[in-house]
Amino acid sequence: MLSKPELRRQILAKRDALSPEERHTKSLAIAAHGASALAPLAPRRWFAAYHPIRSEADVSLLAKLLEQAGARLALPAVIDRETIAFRAYLSDVPLVSCGFGTMAPGEDADIVIPDILLMPLSVFDSKGNRIGYGAGHYDRAIARMAAAGRRPLLVAVAFALQEAPAVPAEPHDIPLDAVITEAGFRWFE
Repeated sequence: MLSKPELRRQILAKRDALSPEERHTKSLAIAAHGASALAPLAPRRWFAAYHPIRSEADVSLLAKLLEQAGARLALPAVIDRETIAFRAYLSDVPLVSCGFGTMAPGEDADIVIPDILLMPLSVFDSKGNRIGYGAGHYDRAIARMAAAGRRPLLVAVAFALQEAPAVPAEPHDIPLDAVITEAGFRWFE
């Protein structure tokens, strides 16, 4: 089995090779599949999306559909090298640069604990194991929520080509509950 860094490098090279048109078309399909599966959960629930960076799927399309279905939205804000917090997002309020190429609501936005976490990643496998980008922001945020007695539904947003046969899982890794790709919405065991 390849190491996490090698898997990340290989899969991100494939994702980076997608043209902007391919990413947009696949992001539209992801939004349709995600909205179909998640809209029934949307009313009055907090969904954390994210501002896409690099060659990530554009989750903003899905976020708009969930907001129309009654979801309240939040985006991750990088607080420091170790910490992200989820700030309430209102579509009419401008985002600010927040480090690592991300955009988020400003410091005056409320901090929320999401019910459903739409997560970016570099690699996933059929068991729901995942590899992020290596900084551990989401792992620490999920651990903090668990320590506070909250366990959000963890849903990855990715392109199908980001699936690997197996991802090395460590004891502290929390598996995903589901993934949305252009091929559909899939729950993990």
